Amino acid sequence: MQSEELVKLVETELDLRKGLNIKTIDVRGKTSITDFMVIATGTSSRHAKSLCDYVLEKVKESGLQALGMEGDQSSDWILLDLGDVIVHVMTGQARELYQLEKLWSVAGDAARA
Repeated sequence: MQSEELVKLVETELDLRKGLNIKTIDVRGKTSITDFMVIATGTSSRHAKSLCDYVLEKVKESGLQALGMEGDQSSDWILLDLGDVIVHVMTGQARELYQLEKLWSVAGDAARA
């Protein structure tokens, strides 16, 4: 599966599961660790974990293997490493605090909505 297809799968699943403010940032050329970062907000820590669990399940159904997941039910920030795509699901407060879009977006770059 191409990284663009994986991004679409992740975005679709997050949207179906009521993830909020889903943004995708193309980081090719900015880092060698991944091609895309998908950032979404969960309504609570539990919702954030649930969103990642659903994405992980969908990825496995597609025959892919996740490299890892960091965070748990009580975390404000869950990270799901899918290789070419890294998924960050945060509570609103954590997302406001860390501002990943600002960190990874450079002037002239547009995060996909």
